[in-house]
Amino acid sequence: MMVRDAAELSRRLARDAEAVCRHYLPNGRRQGQYWTIGDARNTPGRSMFVRLKGPEAGPGAAGHWTDAATAEHGDLLDVIRESCGLTSFGDVAEEARRFLSLPQTELVRTGNPARPRAATGSPEAARRLIAMAQPIRGTPVETYLAGRGIATVHDAGALRYHPRCYHRPDDGAPAVRRPAMIGSVTDLRGRITGAHRTWLAPDGSGKAAVSSPRRAMGNLLGHAVRFGAVEDVLAVGEGIETMLSLRAVLPEMPMAAALSAGHMGALEIPRTLRRLYIARDADAAGDKAVAALTARAVAAGIAVLVLSPQGGDFNDDLQATGLDALRAALRPQLAPKDVERGFQITSTA
Repeated sequence: MMVRDAAELSRRLARDAEAVCRHYLPNGRRQGQYWTIGDARNTPGRSMFVRLKGPEAGPGAAGHWTDAATAEHGDLLDVIRESCGLTSFGDVAEEARRFLSLPQTELVRTGNPARPRAATGSPEAARRLIAMAQPIRGTPVETYLAGRGIATVHDAGALRYHPRCYHRPDDGAPAVRRPAMIGSVTDLRGRITGAHRTWLAPDGSGKAAVSSPRRAMGNLLGHAVRFGAVEDVLAVGEGIETMLSLRAVLPEMPMAAALSAGHMGALEIPRTLRRLYIARDADAAGDKAVAALTARAVAAGIAVLVLSPQGGDFNDDLQATGLDALRAALRPQLAPKDVERGFQITSTA
């Protein structure tokens, strides 16, 4: 019979806690009766401890973990959720059942994870890439964004840093590992469907000097890299840097980067939305995307306001004129009620 109960799934996983850790937390290592790792998202480090032996339930149970750095704690279902980038219990339970169905010889291979290989460019490959990445604080991603005029990223969870992300040159040369900014592409339920990679110079001073420094993978159509939780208002646009530039001025407004003009025109619209801001890129493709998304939003009874940059896009404006000038240019383009709701931040002048 299919196991659906969370407690029973957790107990079954705990019976072979070390195999679970080697499978989902391969950046960690065994130390005595514990598996040590940076966090449940498989970040290298030693602050999180997973108990490998113990009773099936109660204090000291096998599979229970604590992160000394954050005081977070949980069981192996939480490890699966965080390491795979899953959001719903149904998806976590499905992954746990898949793991439990593997023959024991498939689970542990002399300390190496034995997870089946994900298809190149698939949503599963994107989820695994994101799970292996780390938060952007203190990384070359922050340096890169600061160089684009974006000093602070509000709700930065959609962005991560991977120090050694494979880049395959367009000429067919062997792939090379390079640092990269990773954007999590999600659907309206928050499920990860893809990833966007921006390869960076080692010090974050700019994009890597390679052909095609930006590439996406997974299922992108209708989805986006999202910042903030949507209720009745949303701003959408093409590029991550474009939307982060707007978010520097409007930190309380939820935003979504669709990653291209074609994908912006097909973006899924939340049912709760009442007002949609569309950040236009000043080119023919941008105008076409605005027209397509506007038509769909208006048909759904949603008010649309188009935000127009002075240059090619809003990151161009931010770099050329600064934060205060961008704020001044945006204010008259906002609905009065949004200004009144305090979406703008205090002038830095």
